[in-house]
Amino acid sequence: MTNTEIDHGLWVRRPAKASPGAPRLICLPHAGGSASFYVPMARGLAPGIDVGLVQYPGRQDRLREPCINDLRELADATFAALRPELDRPVAFFGHSMGATLAFEIALRMKEAGLPAPLRLFVSARRAPSAHRDERIHQRDDDGMIAEIRGLSGTDTRALGDEEIMRMAMPSIRADYTAAETYRYRPGPLLGSPFSVLIGKNDPKATLDEAGLWRDHTSEETELTVFDGGHFYLMQHQQEVLRLIRDRLTAG
Repeated sequence: MTNTEIDHGLWVRRPAKASPGAPRLICLPHAGGSASFYVPMARGLAPGIDVGLVQYPGRQDRLREPCINDLRELADATFAALRPELDRPVAFFGHSMGATLAFEIALRMKEAGLPAPLRLFVSARRAPSAHRDERIHQRDDDGMIAEIRGLSGTDTRALGDEEIMRMAMPSIRADYTAAETYRYRPGPLLGSPFSVLIGKNDPKATLDEAGLWRDHTSEETELTVFDGGHFYLMQHQQEVLRLIRDRLTAG
């Protein structure tokens, strides 16, 4: 692993200050996404929750770095970069590909003998064991943009306008490759509660597929369904923030 890959400052951003002792939440972006996607969430949760946003290589201010197109390799690199964040209990919020990445990072924490995450918030993603044979990453640029447009609709906040998407195509393709070539390997259950968040019209995950997250933990799993599709959280931000606050600050 190179020095760049484990440079904590490159990987984790904090757009808002938190109160001392606030619960810590690490947010992991979707395929084609970046840390900036979560800035409104970080500011909305401050100062009661300490939010760190992960920036994957190959995008925005890390544009010159090579992308990582293997999800387990991305999990290894992200876990290494997050080690300074794991000095106290931490929760994860992952949207789409970020949910699977959160799961894989939690597995690495377990293997390293670290305390289990406080909670995994897994959003807009079917369970790791609910495999689909998807090959969007093999399409040409126009085909990939059409797929993205279908997921985000007319709301360009999800992935930016078409010109930006074309500039970001190497990172988008790498992320889709990582997400679509990932295969779950049966292993030990995690010891963290799961909050599963899903849009009821999400084409990337049915409610049954989302419900299978319960098979990956020894703790409780809750399923919350919102109106909307894959990017439901952009229309329901306040409800999502309220749920996160309730789960991380209870007691």
